[in-house]
Amino acid sequence: MNYCELKLTDVANGPGVRVSLFVSGCTHHCKGCFNENSWDFEAGENFTDDTVQAIIDALAPDYVTGLTLLGGEPFEYVNQQGLLPLLKEVKKTYPKKDIWCFTGYLFDKDILEDMCKKHSETRELVELIDVIVDGPFILEKKNLMLKFKGSENQRTIDVPASLKSGEIVIKEGY
Repeated sequence: MNYCELKLTDVANGPGVRVSLFVSGCTHHCKGCFNENSWDFEAGENFTDDTVQAIIDALAPDYVTGLTLLGGEPFEYVNQQGLLPLLKEVKKTYPKKDIWCFTGYLFDKDILEDMCKKHSETRELVELIDVIVDGPFILEKKNLMLKFKGSENQRTIDVPASLKSGEIVIKEGY
């Protein structure tokens, strides 16, 4: 897995001060994407144990709220394989810090009903994520007034509550 950027302090991609990892590779190719340079799976740098350690170290301060995954597309299968060990380490080291993930896939239809059935890693990954902002960016539905979303079709999903209830639960306040 490659990544395009690692922001060690970010306030734009989730609540509070966060560490944000922009993975490489995306097959959605949304018109008007803010990060087209991340579409190429070979873009950026190789994701290594040193990268994982840099993320773990950056999450240490009390003022850091959590980790955000975006890209690119975190739920591309090659990226899931790379992210799973990272998320396990983050949850083990910082169980009170949250993990947000931005994906162009639909949580219910694409991730739960399809990917989770094909790949055991997908279900493990989902269970480590606190909030998923799902759905492709749609330029015609772009709305700059939305909190942590680019277009009106996207949803901010409370993952643990959704898994528990079996229905999509929207994260309050977003």
